[in-house]
Amino acid sequence: YTADEAAEWQTFIQIIKKEVVPALGCTEPVAVALAAAKGAELLDGTPEKIEVAVSGNLLKNGMGVGVPGTGETGLDIAAAAGALGGNATLGLEVLKDLKPEHAEAARQMVKEGRVPVCVAESPDLLYARVTLTGQGHTVIVVLQHEHANITYLEKDGEVVLSGGDSEEASGGTVSWPLNMEKVYDFATRAPFSMIEFILESAEMNLKVAEEGLRHAYGLQVGKVIEDNIGKHLLSDDSSTYAMKLTAAASDARMDGVMLPVMSNSGSGNQGITCTLPVVAFGKRLGSSQEQLARALIMSHLSSIHIKHYLGRLSALCGATVAATGASCGIVMLLGGGLAQIANAVKNMVGNVAGMICDGAKTSCALKVASFVSAAIQAAFLGMSELAVDVKDGIVSYDLEKSG
Repeated sequence: YTADEAAEWQTFIQIIKKEVVPALGCTEPVAVALAAAKGAELLDGTPEKIEVAVSGNLLKNGMGVGVPGTGETGLDIAAAAGALGGNATLGLEVLKDLKPEHAEAARQMVKEGRVPVCVAESPDLLYARVTLTGQGHTVIVVLQHEHANITYLEKDGEVVLSGGDSEEASGGTVSWPLNMEKVYDFATRAPFSMIEFILESAEMNLKVAEEGLRHAYGLQVGKVIEDNIGKHLLSDDSSTYAMKLTAAASDARMDGVMLPVMSNSGSGNQGITCTLPVVAFGKRLGSSQEQLARALIMSHLSSIHIKHYLGRLSALCGATVAATGASCGIVMLLGGGLAQIANAVKNMVGNVAGMICDGAKTSCALKVASFVSAAIQAAFLGMSELAVDVKDGIVSYDLEKSG
């Protein structure tokens, strides 16, 4: 490969390392917990009241999902837990060190009505403003555009930080370097040593899936699939195995399991859905670590690329995008090339595009299972040189314009 290619590939790696990061708990309540933890750090004391104002999309995604370590759901408990027991230096793993006494104090604070939550008047799809008062001081924290992107800090009327905006906030002035052809070229030609780091996503998310199969989390979608395999009502084939693993990880995560997942584009469910179907097929096909790494790069980077055009939080279920990436990764493991990957993407666009996001909650595992099934079907059709025709729906001759 050339020096120019190596430089471009380093840019791709930077994108992956920015977007594929560990997260403990659903990233919307965790974003609020992070803002509250940062505020408590600046307050330098225990807050007496925490006021939370968030964008409608963040509220939708934070109301019904379990907050790790608390046994509760909601943005109020997330804010209280973050302020009383969070560690802002851990980013999206802010609640990693939460202790039972912190959780109990947080529950009490919510019970006493000292953590009101409202919808903010903000044009941003991802926005949280957390105001903490205590010991005669007031701290304001604003987090926006990205789940760990704190852009404003104020204490007692004095601005401590202003303008920590991301590229998205500045109007996307930096040109987007990815397209599907470049993603495929990178996934297939980059040295293994350059991309081996992505295997951490497989290891981390597989642990969460195994935990989801061991215990009764959420809707138990993965566990029920496993039970029905045991009853010989479902076969233990690669497709069912992929659905089982991915759904079980989502079951555990959406119920507030105290284990981090490797997220993608600010979403743990997207990270799970990018990773585990590819891992499942890699295991069943006997793929090497290098083959798995290349397929995971294809999956994660395809998902990041598609998600770039949708924004962090949208009305579309993000697992649709992640499963499209997984379908691309599965095609690679099956021996397909860019033409077959293009077929798979068109099949996904022609099948499951338009699934709405009705908020983060335990039933997300059902959607995840459905999308994994669709992703596998799309890959199999793609490998058979079959794709939804460009005359149908929102599929385009140009792969980059489909959807």
